[in-house]
Amino acid sequence: MPSISLCMIVKNEEEVLANCLESVKDICDEIIIVDTGSTDNTKEVARKFTDKIYDFTWIDDFSAARNYSFSLATKEYILWLDADDVILPEERKKFKKLKKTLNPKVDAVSMIYVTATDANGNPTFYYRRNRLVKRSKGFKWIGAVHEYLAVSGNILEADISIHHLKKNKKPDPDSIGRNLRIYENRIKNGEEFSPRDLFYYANELKDHKQYKKAIIYYQEFLDGKKGWVEDNIRACIYMADCYSYLGDKDNELLSLFKTFAYDEPRAEACCRIGDIFQGRKNFKIAAFWYELAVKMKNKKTGGFNHASYTTWYPHLALCVSYWQLGNVEESIKHHEITKQYIPNDPKVIYNEKFFQNYLKNKNKGK
Repeated sequence: MPSISLCMIVKNEEEVLANCLESVKDICDEIIIVDTGSTDNTKEVARKFTDKIYDFTWIDDFSAARNYSFSLATKEYILWLDADDVILPEERKKFKKLKKTLNPKVDAVSMIYVTATDANGNPTFYYRRNRLVKRSKGFKWIGAVHEYLAVSGNILEADISIHHLKKNKKPDPDSIGRNLRIYENRIKNGEEFSPRDLFYYANELKDHKQYKKAIIYYQEFLDGKKGWVEDNIRACIYMADCYSYLGDKDNELLSLFKTFAYDEPRAEACCRIGDIFQGRKNFKIAAFWYELAVKMKNKKTGGFNHASYTTWYPHLALCVSYWQLGNVEESIKHHEITKQYIPNDPKVIYNEKFFQNYLKNKNKGK
């Protein structure tokens, strides 16, 4: 059974760090904490789990800090987590099984990263990240911000989820605007951005409501034609978001159509297009796009996944569209499918009562 070093970088994480370490302490053989300048009780929390706590002077470079943490590992494999990540009990069982059965020829293991859930704990937004890597391969982190772990070789896709939780965490004042500031300082210093930098800089601009500027950088990223296909698609969708915030529905629609230039239609883009036509009360065209979303729901990608668009959302929208088109049978059919996914949602409960009353009144009239 391979040994595992957990390597983390932290700063002002006293509210969440214990939950993270408690969830992984019986999986890892070594816990390494690299602190980048905490002013709270983060180190005191960490000491309850490990004595391997190190300081790293922050230089506006996440990869530098993460690579330093990796350099301190002594075990066969390295696992990395953020302080507000947890491995839930069922996932912990899967992880322990993986540890017992892991083929030593595996160089890296990717796991599902769940960053948002619904009221019932079901994932609503998730994607894959390389989480467990063989130390002897010397894999490095790349990128000052929105860094990624560059891996190669024999990569295993594990059915293990890591959840990102921020419920009890107060925002760190130093982190507000930090990523955008790092990017803009790099621009001032004359640094040339990689395609990935352009994409994530545009994301930061969007998140800071600088929509017009974000659109410029998304377009520059796409014009370079060197981006990963999933990032190209996501850039188009995020451009659509920007145009939506600016009230420009025509360009929002065109941005969503641009996603089709890179791969098969994604359910999310189809639903978003359907929403625009439904908003224009063109329910026939809206239904076409929602039906296409249903057909594409099983399309597997390595990119970001909004689970609603591949589960209940298109069916709820079809329920509305077909009702407006006078196709009651199809409307009820899609309501029933929606109910299988989110039975306790207020919209579903409302529609259930609506259809019950409709059918009751219809039967009375016979």
